[in-house]
Amino acid sequence: MKSLKGKTVFVTGASSGIGRATALAFAREGARLLLCARRLERLEDFRQALVEAGAPEVHVFALDVQKRSAVEKALRELSSEWQEIDVLVNNAGLSRGLTKLQEDDPQNWEEMIDTNIKGLLYVTRAIVPGMVSRERGHVINLGSTAGYITYANGAVYCATKAAEKAISQGLKIDLMGTPVRVTSVDPGMVETEFSSVRFRGDEQRAEKVYQNITPLQPEDVADAIVWAASRPAHVNIHNILMTSIDQANSTVFHRHS
Repeated sequence: MKSLKGKTVFVTGASSGIGRATALAFAREGARLLLCARRLERLEDFRQALVEAGAPEVHVFALDVQKRSAVEKALRELSSEWQEIDVLVNNAGLSRGLTKLQEDDPQNWEEMIDTNIKGLLYVTRAIVPGMVSRERGHVINLGSTAGYITYANGAVYCATKAAEKAISQGLKIDLMGTPVRVTSVDPGMVETEFSSVRFRGDEQRAEKVYQNITPLQPEDVADAIVWAASRPAHVNIHNILMTSIDQANSTVFHRHS
């Protein structure tokens, strides 16, 4: 197992869910944490817990990855002590709506494409050249079972996660000949704010998603991310496809009676 102590880990969308759990998991490994999210106050509130968990240093800042100029500026202006990122976790992502394509609000598409695809690309483009020049680094992208099988009323979200899968594969090919690693971690149903965001705060509708089923927890995904990052430097974990025992793929579930 490769030690992560003292390594600089950058997690996007770290204010809740998988991103928050991932930050905490890396803190327990003694990593230095660089965290961003749109909700800065949540990151500020979280900072002390990360230090107590074992992170020697934590730097947080507000960032909406949908905005290319903001991404470029924020990462360019990082102080020198935070510039050398060892592990990038492209976690920021969302889903909007669950509607037939021909009836959907195009604004939902804009948000998903701009966050899940373009945001991932903007951050990756800003960080990876430094990894190549330093001859070390690991990019871990958050995918989904939705990138493997499209489900009804989710065409655009599924398309964004299929794009993440292709981008991860393409990036690994482009990085051949360098020591920089690329992993896609692709979970199924995870109990987070995901459904609440998808349904724009309709908590009753969001709760029904998890009724009579045992979903993954954010900590399960965080554990997989840290495991991939801690493999020996010559080992690249290309992808981790993971679900709870009650899920077979993005369309087949077992719901308890």
